[in-house]
Amino acid sequence: MKKIAVLLVLTSLVLSSCVSNKKYAELEGNYSKKNQELVDTKAELMKCQVENESKIAALNQQVLDLRSDKAKTLEYVDNLTVLSKSASDNIKETLTQMGKKDEYIKYIQKAVSKKDSINLALGFKLKSVLKDGFTDEDIQVSVEKTVVYISIADKLLFKSGSSTISANAKTVLGKVAEVIAAQPNLEVMVEGYTDNKPINTNCVQDNWDLSVSRATSVIRVLHNDFKINPARLVAAGRSEYTPLESNDTVEGRARNRRTRIVLMPKLDQFFELLEQKVD
Repeated sequence: MKKIAVLLVLTSLVLSSCVSNKKYAELEGNYSKKNQELVDTKAELMKCQVENESKIAALNQQVLDLRSDKAKTLEYVDNLTVLSKSASDNIKETLTQMGKKDEYIKYIQKAVSKKDSINLALGFKLKSVLKDGFTDEDIQVSVEKTVVYISIADKLLFKSGSSTISANAKTVLGKVAEVIAAQPNLEVMVEGYTDNKPINTNCVQDNWDLSVSRATSVIRVLHNDFKINPARLVAAGRSEYTPLESNDTVEGRARNRRTRIVLMPKLDQFFELLEQKVD
């Protein structure tokens, strides 16, 4: 009976020992698994932390960039406002200047129109005083751009190849001088023209010389005989180089030999007119 009891105890101990080893192995396996899960979880947490820190850094950089862009935008808007105001001021100033220039142009046009009217009246007066005893071919009067032109045929003033004023010429020049004296604000230019026939004498070297001498002779008569202020008088020689017609015919050469008296506004008065300001 004792043997049986001992045997049961031993059997129980063996069985108990087998259960304990199995349980231990199971617990050890569970521990290892949980420990690995803990390691994996820590690694995942570390990965998430690193990713979060990277995202936070990126977000912080975006915030800084946005603040910088905002500052630049505000500065651009401020500059644009300044530029817009400056451009607006420039436009206003330009419009003001354009208005003043428009008024100035109208003023000049009015002055020129007035001068044109005066010169038209002057031309009409000259035609009236010169028509008696002279043909239109001998004396021509025209008005162009505020300038009055009096063209006198060579045969009324000079003998062929000479720069000496003929006696009859003073009748023509006297009538012209009467009109010139009544217009003290006009300058008087006397221009001599010749044909292309060469000339070379003891007194005249060539057509340049002849044209200038004839213009000077007319000026001397206007000054000495009719008391025209010499400061208003200018002599010019055009020689043969500005013909009215071909020099191939007698008639053409006769037309080209002429003296032209030009009545024009004084240049200093013209510049004074340009310098006047319109308020």
